[in-house]
Amino acid sequence: MANLSLAGVLGGGWRDLAFEHFREGIAVHWLLKGEPVEPSVAILNYRPGAGVPRHRHVGLETIVVLEGTQSDENGDYPAGSVVLNPVGTEHSVWTKEGCVVLIQWDLPVIILGETK
Repeated sequence: MANLSLAGVLGGGWRDLAFEHFREGIAVHWLLKGEPVEPSVAILNYRPGAGVPRHRHVGLETIVVLEGTQSDENGDYPAGSVVLNPVGTEHSVWTKEGCVVLIQWDLPVIILGETK
């Protein structure tokens, strides 16, 4: 794994990274892949209309929206937003036009339901 500069990532440097399938409509580039219960850091590239079903956080999740807008039941988060999802919080995630996020999570989430 190579470290990336924040300025490079914010400036679109993520476009040069290799992505793989993560879940329907979402590709991932792993910066740190914790298996099975260790922290992970990744860049997620959501296609327009993609989302993640309702889930519960069992560890802290930190998101920086790099491009587009990510949404959940609490609002819309455009590029530049920092979203913190503490332990015990639940939500679903979606994007209308697509988005790219830098995400860190301490532990995998527990999927609870269908995408909104």
